[in-house]
Amino acid sequence: MSPEPSRPALPSWLTWWERPFPDANALLLPGRQPALIDTGFVGHADETAAWAHAHAGTVGLVVNTHWHSDHVGGNGLLQARGAAIAAGTPEADAITRRGPGCCAAEYLDQPVAPYTVDLALDDGQVLRLGDSDWEVVRTPGHTPGHLALWQPEQRLLVVGDALSVYDVGWVNLALDGPDAATTALTSIKRMADLAPRVILPSHGPVPADPAAAFAAALRRAQRLVDDPAGAVWYGARRIFAFALMIRDGIPADEVEPYLHARAWLTDAARLLNVPPAVVATDLVTDMLRSGSVVLRDGRLHAAADHTPVAPEALRLPYPRAWPATEPR
Repeated sequence: MSPEPSRPALPSWLTWWERPFPDANALLLPGRQPALIDTGFVGHADETAAWAHAHAGTVGLVVNTHWHSDHVGGNGLLQARGAAIAAGTPEADAITRRGPGCCAAEYLDQPVAPYTVDLALDDGQVLRLGDSDWEVVRTPGHTPGHLALWQPEQRLLVVGDALSVYDVGWVNLALDGPDAATTALTSIKRMADLAPRVILPSHGPVPADPAAAFAAALRRAQRLVDDPAGAVWYGARRIFAFALMIRDGIPADEVEPYLHARAWLTDAARLLNVPPAVVATDLVTDMLRSGSVVLRDGRLHAAADHTPVAPEALRLPYPRAWPATEPR
C-alpha cells in the first residue's frame, strides 16, 4: 500500500490555527499589515485575541469569509482594540444597515457581539495581508456574501465553509432561494479551477490532496443540487448540532419545545411539506440513530468534538438590538 499523502507545507510567514467547533479555524498573517482571517465564536473571543496578540502583536485588519457566528465572534473585541473589519458584499452592506437578518444570528439562535464593517470586499479585489497580496474570490452558496481568498504566488486558497475534508457547507434554500445549492456548486467549481497547492478550510484539517478534496466536494455539492429535500435535512442537522454544542447540550424534555420555536425548523417543514412537529421528531430520531447526537445524563449532546462555551456568552442581543451605525 502507498503511504497516505502528507499535508502540503505551509509558508513560514503565516500562522494557522485548526480549532474545534464551535470555532472556525483562524489564519493569521503577521507582518507590516497584520491581518486575521475569521475570529471564531464569541464565547472564545478573549482566547482568539490573546492568540493573535501572541503571534502578531497586533491585528490591523480582520477579514471574514462570511458572517456566521463561528467566524465573526471575535470581531467586536478586536475592533475595540483597533482592528478594521472587512467582509464581502452584500453581507457588509447588511451589517452597516443593521438589518435584523444580520449574521443569521436570530434565525439560527446563535449569539454574535455587535461590530461594524469598515471595508466591503468585491470579487477580484486585492488585499495586502501581512506581507503578501491576496485576491478576493466571491464564492456565494453557503451564504450570499461568502468569499475565498487566493494567494497566487504560493497557490494558497482560503475556502471558508465551502468545503472541508469531510463535507461541504450547508445551504439555506429557505432564505437564499432554491438555486442556493447550484450557486454553491458553481463556487466550488470556480475554486477548483484555480488548482491550489494548499486548501485552508474553516473546519477540520488542511487536506493532504487538494485535487481529491475538490473532487469529493464537487460530488457532495452535486448531491445537494440533485436532492433539495436532502439539502434541507443536511442544513437542519448542522444547525441543530451547533445549537447543542454552544449550550452544553439541551435537556431531553426541552429539545422539542426548543426546536418548535426555531424559524429555521419552521422553514424546513415548509420546504419538506410536512408539519414542524414531524420534522422535529424525525430530526432528533435520525441524529440519535446516526450517533451524531447522544443522550447523556438526561441531556442531548452533539457527539462531534467541541470546546465548551460559558453560558453568559449566549446572552448577547440579536442584531436588531445592536447600536445603529452611521452611513458609510
